Amino acid sequence: VQTVESGGGLVQPGGSLRLHCAASGFTFSSSNLSWIRQAPGKDLEWLSSINTLGGTAYAASVKGRFTMSRDNDKKTVDLQMTMLKPEDTAVYYCAIGGSLTWRRTGSWGQGTQVTVSS
Repeated sequence: VQTVESGGGLVQPGGSLRLHCAASGFTFSSSNLSWIRQAPGKDLEWLSSINTLGGTAYAASVKGRFTMSRDNDKKTVDLQMTMLKPEDTAVYYCAIGGSLTWRRTGSWGQGTQVTVSS
């Protein structure tokens, strides 16, 4: 079971980034997936989830700014991030599981660093 995140980087406040997650080793099309993040000195924070039908849910902190999508043929999940703020600075992870189960699965990759700074 593996998820590999990419697409992070340094961006100015108000800018955009698109994160990408490639998955393998499990039945992707039957799995809910989530994006989570960890800022320095803080706990893991759930951001968004997508279910097997493509339905999405978002944390209040990112709703309206972030959009999650999936491609079952390619076994990938993306997170389009817009209107980025300095407080979005964190390591971002793609996790297996939905909003209530991702922590229990304990399955996510090594993450990709997003830094929002001028």
